[in-house]
Amino acid sequence: MTTVEDMSKGGGFRVTGRTVLFSLIGFFGLITVANIIMIWLAVSTNTGVVVASSYRAGNAYQAELDAARAQVERNWSVSADVARTADGVAFDVTVRDGDGAPVGGLEVSATLASHVSEADDQRVALSEGEIGRYRGSAGTVGSGNWLLIIDAMRGDERVYRSENRVMLR
Repeated sequence: MTTVEDMSKGGGFRVTGRTVLFSLIGFFGLITVANIIMIWLAVSTNTGVVVASSYRAGNAYQAELDAARAQVERNWSVSADVARTADGVAFDVTVRDGDGAPVGGLEVSATLASHVSEADDQRVALSEGEIGRYRGSAGTVGSGNWLLIIDAMRGDERVYRSENRVMLR
């Protein structure tokens, strides 16, 4: 039978105040080091910068609101067809005014924007065939979800903009 006296003499493990202190310091030190590494990795791989100058972006905000209001007042109907072809992706955009008449003389562009990387974005200037119908094609585009951005310009003024998600298979 082992007694308390035998345990104190023998080589049994004893938990002392010093053992508890060093264990806690080691545990929280390890957690702190892991947090520092994770923060460093997060900040070094993604800076969080979306625009180069938030001041300029803030100043342009009112102009964006005015452009959106003017677009709604125009009451245009814009339809877009995005289809896979053997060479890549074909765009077919039709622009009609509020009365259903085709709107011609615009500079229309279509952008397939990647949700992952701006390097994968593909911007295509569409050419007008018949009045109000704009067509173009992009090269190789990967499968998946894309953001289709359609911009229509008349001179230096943007008269239409839409952003829609599309799925390319």
